[in-house]
Amino acid sequence: MKKILIAGYPEKSGNYEKALMKSGVCPVTSLHVPDSEEYDALLLPGGGDIDPVLFGQLNNGSREIDTALDRIQMMILKDFIWAKKPVLGICKGIQLINIFFGGDIIQHLPSSKNHEYAGHDQIHKSRADDKSFLAPLYGLEFAVNSAHHQGLGAAGRNINYIQYAEDGVVEGLSHSSLPVIGVQWHPERMCCDFAVPALPDGSRLLDYFLNLIL
Repeated sequence: MKKILIAGYPEKSGNYEKALMKSGVCPVTSLHVPDSEEYDALLLPGGGDIDPVLFGQLNNGSREIDTALDRIQMMILKDFIWAKKPVLGICKGIQLINIFFGGDIIQHLPSSKNHEYAGHDQIHKSRADDKSFLAPLYGLEFAVNSAHHQGLGAAGRNINYIQYAEDGVVEGLSHSSLPVIGVQWHPERMCCDFAVPALPDGSRLLDYFLNLIL
């Protein structure tokens, strides 16, 4: 059985674990910097804002920062990148990926009211690049959920932005040569017990990610 590391706090990772188990793999939530040989792939989950020091900025709207967590997640990501193993970043996770490759973050989106969690996920339209991995899964235009007030700024090295919200906020990325992908939305809250009629099935993305495993 495929073994997936979720680099986060166990008490906050239940939805990710359930969604991955429904896809027939064994998820392990841990912040122990691993020998990547123990795992087949890495999932970087959502969370609070990232320490702006990691992308060379002063605090300009970031909040709920967990500096120790950020650094541990970056160390784990580095291990999997060097091993060329599949990585999926979700919400905060996509931002960590972009920062790892030298990109940065918009610390507070001008249109944050369209994306920020308000007692529930926001739902909005998006458009995917026709050559992206998302297009065969969901088509070029599809709705996604949102629970963030920050977004991707400058793209990191070899990072391609492949999906945008109507207001221009980046919603998806892929690496040009590595099996590294990310979405700003939450596929684990678009499937299984959390399926929403207005949204497509998030398990399609999770299955795509798992099929990247050699």
